[in-house]
Amino acid sequence: MSRPKRVLRKKFIVFCEGDTEYNYVDGMRLKQGVELALKPINMQGGGYKSFLDEIKKEASNNCLAKFIIIDFDRTKRHSGELEKLKEIIKYCELQNGSGRIPCFLILDNPDFEYVACLHAEDYNGQETKKYIEQILGFDSLEKFKKKKDIYCYLNTNHNSYDRMLARLGEKVIINHYQIKKANFDIKITDTEVIWDNGNKRGSNINEFFDIIDW
Repeated sequence: MSRPKRVLRKKFIVFCEGDTEYNYVDGMRLKQGVELALKPINMQGGGYKSFLDEIKKEASNNCLAKFIIIDFDRTKRHSGELEKLKEIIKYCELQNGSGRIPCFLILDNPDFEYVACLHAEDYNGQETKKYIEQILGFDSLEKFKKKKDIYCYLNTNHNSYDRMLARLGEKVIINHYQIKKANFDIKITDTEVIWDNGNKRGSNINEFFDIIDW
């Protein structure tokens, strides 16, 4: 009698800083059929250092990869944050070089709200706060951030993540990686950091979609 075939579940840990990211990824969790363990981190008390502290505390067992989704604009708004971001990059590089659970740093520039606007068919690069309030019709940016069903909202009425992925723009971070689908093995071979793109809007969130949707 043959043994029943083992079904492997794809489980990922996602560290995120804001309500928009949390609500969006939570919506993905319900739609994509993968296990996404969400770890929201309050950045107000410690900035990027809070991220690094929480990542180090989180056990790496029983998941295929970790995703660290953060906004780049903190480096311009808060003194000392660029150096803390470099510490996160260094930590991820060390983890990835040691053969441990891969750490994907996803850097949204300037922020995730820009990535959200890229889903919309009629978004043409306007300032995100103005677009969200004047075109999408939200009373405030904060109400947009608090919208629980933001994933479904951004993927209906001709809006979609495919549209967003097609026009992400320049990237500060590019993770080069390999996937072995047969045994669910993911390896980051190199992380490219392009500081010259710091003043250009964009994101490498395409890597997140690629990994969870293989």
